[in-house]
Amino acid sequence: MAEPTRRPGGRSERVRAAVHQAVMDLVVERGYGMFTVGDVAARAGVADTSIYRRWGTLEDLAADVALTWLTTNSPIPDTGSLDGDLRAYAAGVARDIGGPAGLAILRLVIALPNEGEARDQFLAGRGRQLQTMLDRARARGEHPPDAMEVLDHILAPLYIRTLFGTGPLTPDYVDALVDRL
Repeated sequence: MAEPTRRPGGRSERVRAAVHQAVMDLVVERGYGMFTVGDVAARAGVADTSIYRRWGTLEDLAADVALTWLTTNSPIPDTGSLDGDLRAYAAGVARDIGGPAGLAILRLVIALPNEGEARDQFLAGRGRQLQTMLDRARARGEHPPDAMEVLDHILAPLYIRTLFGTGPLTPDYVDALVDRL
């Protein structure tokens, strides 16, 4: 018997997209922690029970929104070389976090509880993506840094500059971070 064909999208995907957009809008407008599941549901035009059934908690929903946004807007590149991958990745992250949605996502991730599944889920997901890029480089015979070095030397400075508004994320600055790594 043939497997049933899954529809790409459908109502479930529309609900997910509406809920994700509602969270993003509320984070930009109010900040995380300043709205409830009910607020998200009202903004998205869905029942709050739909949110609880799919995500369980506001924290799990927030982690899903953040990880989905990052993986959609800052995918891990595959240019054929580690240098090219790191430069493309760093440039993409700088571009994506430079706007209001990027700042909202960073604030959302920071606001997730330290001791919780949501933050662990987010960090593990992003870590797997970085590790994929580094493993590809190793398979090509290159000598990649570990994922924490990428975090310390590229992502952390970009995030700090964005969160505290301490300087622009110019292409020269981003390339200098990759050069130092």
